[in-house]
Order: sequence, then C-alpha cells, then structure tokens
Amino acid sequence: MATIDRTDAPFDLDSEDLYEHYRMMFLIRRFEEAAERQYKAARIGGYCHLSSGQEATTVGAVAALEEDDLLVTGYRCHGFALARGVPAEAVMAELFGRAHGCAHGRGGSMHLLDVSRGYYGGWGIVGGQLPIATGMALSLVRRGAEQAVLCELGDGAVNMGAWHESLNLAAVWKLPVVFLVINNKYGMGTSVERASAEPDIFKRAAAYRMEGERVDGDDLEQMEAATSRLLKRAREERRPAVLEAMTYRYRGHSVADAGLAYRTKEEIEERRREDPLVRTRELLEARGVPGEGIDALEIEVEAEVEAAVAFAEHDEAPAVDRLAAGVYTPGSEEQFERMRPGGPFGEAELVFAGGLGA
Repeated sequence: MATIDRTDAPFDLDSEDLYEHYRMMFLIRRFEEAAERQYKAARIGGYCHLSSGQEATTVGAVAALEEDDLLVTGYRCHGFALARGVPAEAVMAELFGRAHGCAHGRGGSMHLLDVSRGYYGGWGIVGGQLPIATGMALSLVRRGAEQAVLCELGDGAVNMGAWHESLNLAAVWKLPVVFLVINNKYGMGTSVERASAEPDIFKRAAAYRMEGERVDGDDLEQMEAATSRLLKRAREERRPAVLEAMTYRYRGHSVADAGLAYRTKEEIEERRREDPLVRTRELLEARGVPGEGIDALEIEVEAEVEAAVAFAEHDEAPAVDRLAAGVYTPGSEEQFERMRPGGPFGEAELVFAGGLGA
C-alpha cells in the first residue's frame, strides 16, 4: 500500500499562483527572523521554534486545503498560521502575549490558532494533535460533511503511542484525514536514523493498510500536488493517508538551541544550497516574472513584518481578570470550585503582585 516518489502528471502552478506562494514563503522566512530577534530581546516569552528551510512544505500543503477543510498542527506553527491566512500582526501579537493576538495572548508561539479559518491550533504536546485530528475527522463523517482534516506532525512524533492509535482508528473507521509528517531529519537533537527502526516513515502507513507517500518537501509544486491528491481522496472517498515531506530546518530545535551539537556546519551549509526560497524564485524567473517585480515583493513583505512587530509592541496586554476566561465550560463551576485561582486560601480573583499584569 505504501508508495514512494510518485510520478504523476506534471503539476505546474501558473505564474500568479506561484508568485503568491513565493510571497507567503518569503513572509514566513522574514517573520521568523524578526521573531527570533524579538525573542532574544526578551519581548517574547516561553519557547520559540522556527521553521526556516521548511517554507515550501508549509505553503504547498496549506495551499491544497479547501476553504472549509480543517488544519491541526504541532508547535512549530508560525508558518502554518500565516499560510492559512492569519494576519502577520495577529500572529506577532500572539507571540508577544498581547490582547489582539490570534489566541488573545493566551497561547503564544506554540499554540497559535484561528478557528474562523479552520485552523484548530498548534499543539505543544508531542503527538497531542493526532487524536484531536482523528476525532475531528470522525465528526465530519458523522455529520456527512465532504471535508478533510490535514494533521501536521514532525518526524519526532511518529514513535508516540498517539501516532499508532490515531492511524489505526483512521483506517478502521475510514476517516477523511491526511497525516502530514514533516521529516526535517531531526527530532529535537536526535536523527531519524537513530530514533526509528524504520526511518522511511511513509512505509509505516502499510501497517494500517493506508496509503503512504514520500515527496520532496522543498519542491513547492510537488508538495501541493501530493497534498491536493490525498486530500481529495479523503474528502470524496474517506481514504486516510500518510504523506511524508522531506525537508530540513536550518535552525536548531528552538531559538535556545544552536543546532550544532548533533550536526555539522558543513551539513547545514550543504542543505542551504537547496533553499526552497531560492528554488522557487528561480522558478518564477524561469516563467517570465521579472526580477525587479520579485525584489519589490520582498521589500513589501519586509515592511509588513516591521509593521507587525510595531503593532505587537504597542498592543495592550490581556486584562488580568480575563486570563482564565474560556478555561472552564459554562455550568462546570461546582466541579471546579476548588480549582479557582488561589483556592486553598479562599481567594476568588486572579491577581499579580508588583503590577505584572500592567
């Protein structure tokens, strides 16, 4: 059932679509570079995981989604939020923990979401999004909706129990879900070869009698073509699938990781020679888009990122008394009474000493 390196009819994007895809790829790259600077300046708290080098995988996969399809991802999710249409200002404000962030300042870098766009979030627990996506696909089936779920995960998540359980249920129940495995060669600091007895992840789909494919994730057109085909089958035929996208991340696991303890500078530089942004720009120029027009696009995007940072810097912090809003379901007050902030001492309000909430 598992296949590799499919050779379907050529999938050539027209110049307009390719131009817009390149714009999004460039936006993701520049956005994350700005996010790293702001993180190092202590304006962004928590964790910050960058995806530099994976832009073609992200943009190609999201471009394959229909408007009413659903998207669930892991925590390396800045690019997915942007590609799904979440404004750069809302994403940057969320990284800053501001009130007008896409999760109202409660999620941060690892938990972006925008339900209005069918993006049901980045999930911080490794593999935690898999059962969620499977349940969402089951809901679509029960409602008779001709939609599909795209569930993104990293290669480090495929050895978790949630992976096996979710794929098994998806296959048994014939659920419309595509599991997109972004294989960037390393799960944190451990290579796939050292962590997985079967490093060809797409082959694992065969254990569940599910289709599995591998694609060059740095080839934008291949990526969109493969994702589109599998999502179409999921919608129309309720056939789940595994799609393994081969790519690379130039940065470490997170901003706090230099990424050099487990790989060499030479390896990174060799992979940079296959930069998907360079490949896509060259493809644009080969199809007649003038370099001056691409340069203007890049200048425009850089201004957009600067504006997003400025917006986040000046946006207000969430109101302290609203930080716990939405945590408990209406009607559950009695069940969670003892779990109120400061409950052991009888406090009923969430407050911060020293004006931290200001």
